[in-house]
Amino acid sequence: MRLILASASPRRSELLRQLGVGFQCDPADIDESPRPGEQPEDYVARMAREKAEAVSVRYTDPGFAVLAADTTVVMAGEILGKPRDHFHGLSMLERLSGRTHSVFTAICLAGPDGARGDVVATRVSFLPLTRRVCEAYLATEEPWDKAGAYAIQGLGGAFVRSIEGSYSNVVGLPLSETWQLLAANGVPTVLER
Repeated sequence: MRLILASASPRRSELLRQLGVGFQCDPADIDESPRPGEQPEDYVARMAREKAEAVSVRYTDPGFAVLAADTTVVMAGEILGKPRDHFHGLSMLERLSGRTHSVFTAICLAGPDGARGDVVATRVSFLPLTRRVCEAYLATEEPWDKAGAYAIQGLGGAFVRSIEGSYSNVVGLPLSETWQLLAANGVPTVLER
């Protein structure tokens, strides 16, 4: 089974390489707008499924499977996507400051036998952040393509007091659940060879 990763994320590629999976990247291009009233878990599950389906139509050979993922940060029930501009990023970081939020990542594997997926949640607690620290962080390149305007695997990891759950989930691809999904659907990792 040949694997296609429906993502251009270098973080997801790096995590998938940790499993020893051979794959190629073919990013999905879909509308990622949440629907009115859509719950965060439902939103990420829909996004991962739609990304997998959008890419899988380009690989009709039964020897292919498409893995897609979507990650979002949720504070008090509100989905915090990627920052649109400086003020939006500042607003997100100030909301996360000194509080606990959730990070949801959905994974979906589409193959010859249909699509299967999972949603993983992790709770992340931030230290209190001053406006000066938020401004300094926003002056870097790091927060701009990240849900919630921070990268736990980079400089933004300094803001994290604690996490409850999967670290790799916060980075963008929950390794344990991804490994189980791939193994259960005939996509070999280095652990099954």
